[in-house]
Amino acid sequence: MSAGLAAPPLSRATLASRVRGRPGAVALALVGALAVLLVIGVAVGSVAIPPADTIAVIVGRLTGLDVASAPTAQVDTIVWEIRVPRVLTSFVVGAGLAVAGATFQGLLRNPLADPFVLGTASGAALGAAIAILLPVAFTAVSIALLHGFAFAGAVLAALVVFRLGGAGGPGGMTRLLLTGYAVASILTAGLTLAMYVSGTDLRQIFGFLLGGLAGSSWSKLLLSAPLILGACAAMAWRARSLDGMLLGDQTARHLGIDLRRERGLLLVLASLATAAGVAIAGLIGFVGLVVPHVMRLLVGPSARRVLPLSALAGAALLAAADVIARLVGDVPVGVVMALIGAPFFLFLLLHTRSGYEL
Repeated sequence: MSAGLAAPPLSRATLASRVRGRPGAVALALVGALAVLLVIGVAVGSVAIPPADTIAVIVGRLTGLDVASAPTAQVDTIVWEIRVPRVLTSFVVGAGLAVAGATFQGLLRNPLADPFVLGTASGAALGAAIAILLPVAFTAVSIALLHGFAFAGAVLAALVVFRLGGAGGPGGMTRLLLTGYAVASILTAGLTLAMYVSGTDLRQIFGFLLGGLAGSSWSKLLLSAPLILGACAAMAWRARSLDGMLLGDQTARHLGIDLRRERGLLLVLASLATAAGVAIAGLIGFVGLVVPHVMRLLVGPSARRVLPLSALAGAALLAAADVIARLVGDVPVGVVMALIGAPFFLFLLLHTRSGYEL
């Protein structure tokens, strides 16, 4: 080829194959995006804070050192007590929902499955609403009940969907998804009833429907983060089982996978991550739908790659959506995610008609 001729453009398939061979590069890019979003997420708000002050507060709090350009006490409080917990909460919740979505999609071998579609998130929200209505005065007990009831609601919703919808036979996947929609509708009706009788608790329950991070705090994050991150780590540890299930039940059995045990364990773990996320952020849809699908396009279907990368990408997506939500008037982040995820969901529906598979 002569020096004057430009190299031919990379085809879409060639570019995808090159990216699939470099999951480490994808992970490094996502980690860099998270670092940038941490600074931007703390700087953006009703009170603009320069990135230098943001970094100074974080470094000073983490190291205990007196930074030369230390900001005022007011800026220190805004950064460390309000905005850092909010950004970290978006990271943790986004990671949990994305990994839970990837797990549900692997269990069902269907790219349309996620905690929101299968009713798990609605069950968690209804359980949390019931916990809010209980007359408990102690904050620690109230938060513990919130997580416990949210987890119970998520697990019960998932069990009902799996029991009624099944997963085998002709049209099994479609039947399961439609069952999830029906169960989610019933649970949403229960949540609406809880709102009707809630009285002074209406605002808090209504927040679960919209999904938001405005109420984030260190206490909520420290209680929820171990549950979400622990569940994500456990799901990633069972990646081999998910990979086997993607090959079909018969092949999975030949590989020595106990399908009943693994499905039950993964269902509980995905429900736990979903419930803990809903308990502190409400109903935030589409994270578990969009992120795993994009990660599969980038690095292939292997759960060993998809799950950890989905955690990073889910954290970045929800943090970015929260920044957008604040920039347009501090709207609930669930509204922003719906505007992002709904068109993507329609795109997936069109492709599933032509035989799209995981």
